[in-house]
Formats: sequence, C-alpha cells, structure tokens
Amino acid sequence: MAALVELSGCNVIERDTNGDVLWTWTYPSVSTTQQSLVLRKCGLEGEHTSVQPFVYGQLGKTWYYINCTEVFDSDNLPRVAQFALVLWAKDFSPEKYETLCRILSKTYCKTGNPATMLQLYLSVVTRGSCTTEENGTFLARDFESRSNTSGHTNLKELVQTFGLESILIYTALLLKKRIIVYHHSLGSLLAWVRTFPSMMTHRRGYDYLFPWVDLAQDEILELKSSPWYIAGSRDSGIGSRTDLYDVLVNVPAREITVAPHAKESMVMTKSHRDIAVFMVQLAGSEEVTELHLIREIADKTKELLDQLRTLATVKTPEGKLMVSIESIREKNLPPALDNFLFNLAIAENLIML
Repeated sequence: MAALVELSGCNVIERDTNGDVLWTWTYPSVSTTQQSLVLRKCGLEGEHTSVQPFVYGQLGKTWYYINCTEVFDSDNLPRVAQFALVLWAKDFSPEKYETLCRILSKTYCKTGNPATMLQLYLSVVTRGSCTTEENGTFLARDFESRSNTSGHTNLKELVQTFGLESILIYTALLLKKRIIVYHHSLGSLLAWVRTFPSMMTHRRGYDYLFPWVDLAQDEILELKSSPWYIAGSRDSGIGSRTDLYDVLVNVPAREITVAPHAKESMVMTKSHRDIAVFMVQLAGSEEVTELHLIREIADKTKELLDQLRTLATVKTPEGKLMVSIESIREKNLPPALDNFLFNLAIAENLIML
C-alpha cells in the first residue's frame, strides 16, 4: 500500500457557534505557512460564511485536501457549527482523499474525539485501509487502477469549447509555458484545470499543477518558484497580471490570451494548424471517447518529438544525443518551424547551446 504512505499530516479547524475559528487539532505538526494557506482556503473565516465543498491544491510539492462539514444538533460536537478536515499527502489523488476525508469527518461528527479519528488515519498509513461500523471501509487499492488522466477529465469539452484555438493550449503545454486558467466557479475551475495535463501525457504534469491560486503573496511566490505551471484562479483581476502567465485561458469567456512577451515563441506553423484541425475533428465525433482523444493527441505529440530527435546529432560526454542550433539551421526550415523546434528542444532538455 505504498500510495498511502504518501500521507504526511492531518488537521482539524473548527468554527464555533459564536463565529470564532480555531485550529483545534493537528497530527503530527503543521507550519505557519500551511496554517495561513488552509485558513484562507477552507472558507470558515468571515462573517457570512458558507461552507466550501471538497477542495484541493498544492503547496511546496505537498498536496492538501480540505473537506468542510456542517455540524448538526445530532452530532457529538457541541458548540461547533462547522469544521474543516485537512489531509496532507505527496500524491495527487482527489477521489481517494475525498473518500478518506468523508469517512474521517463522519467519525469525528459521531464521536467528537480526534483520537478515534487518528486511529483510523494511522490504520490507513500503516495498512492502507480503515474500517468503521457506520461509515464504511476505506481501501487504498480501490483507487490504484483509477487513472488521473482520463477518468476525471473533460478534454473533449475543452477542445469543443475553444475550437481551433485549442492549439494555443496544446502549444503552451508542449513548450512548458506558464498557463493561468480563469473561472469564477471554484468547482468548475478545479475540473477544468485538472483536464489540461491530459493533453501532454508524456510528462508528469500534475507535479506542476496548482488548481486554485489566490493572488496572495505566499501563493504568488510559490508560483514564481516554478519555471512552468498550470494554475487556476477565481480572481477576475488575474488578466492584468502578465508577470504570472504566458497564456491566459478564460473559460467562461471562451478566450485565450497570449501575453506580449510570449508571442514570439508561440508562433504557429503548418504542423500546428494540422494538429488543431485534427483535434477539433476528433472532439466533434460522438464515436470518439475521452480516452481515445487523449491517446490520439499523445500520438501526434510523439510524432513531433520523433521529428525533433532526428535533429539530435551532437553527443554529450555521457553519450546523450542533443540538438544543436546548427543542426536546426542546416535544415533550412521555415522561420516559424525553426523557432518552434528550437523552443521545443529547450522544453525537452535536448538543446545544446
């Protein structure tokens, strides 16, 4: 049950009937940075508070999963109106941790005792499972075969929404650009952002996924520490922050904006236009499944990478074949294609300057 040893911590934050928010329980520890972030994300603070649904994000290469619960009179939590359960883990698996969050939260409602919840948590860490009398059983292996790249994505809808301009998203992902996705609805934002890595399955895109970013200083610094990323934002002012993105995808407006500083590296070639038409035709077919579309796009990407590797003629001392500027120029390619292959070689760490 290696996946479950990825768990690194558990916290409980409560909002009492007077409206005060207290960090009531932590195992084994929590940093001030983590506390600040979670208090902002859980939605318990503020006078007109509505409980947020299950949300997740990334901080310092660690994923956080937050499940907020309304407390009722029948629960064993007197003077508590709402609480948020937070799990910290090294792996990205929202469905797995949402299931575990719900079991732990229901147990906390029933017992009011963090120690009982801790027993279940430690059982998951050590055995990969936990069992409760009323709230069901959690088994890590139930989630081992569930793919993050096709089971919970909407790539067909993404391509249908943006049509031929979807190639801008594809190219930005391929060249490891900084992408910001905007949507005013948090639930929709999380679903859309999660879809983007499925366009580029040859990479571990989830390592650079920041599903929900506020324009707070700590989160901005976190973003800026990454050379490229896919980040989601609900802040309508994100469009003016061209220092944070190369490509901005405004989902409700169906608009894609390339920042001025990124336009030169995002020039389209005939290959791009062919791929754009290919994606739109596939996405428009009722017979094409989500998984089929993902695989077809992956095949197109492989063709591009294979073309790039034919230009890799220079060997490093370790014997790795690299692409040099000269090997690209010798082909006398059209300027746009020359520029694209150069930037692709940089993105794939194949360029020798």
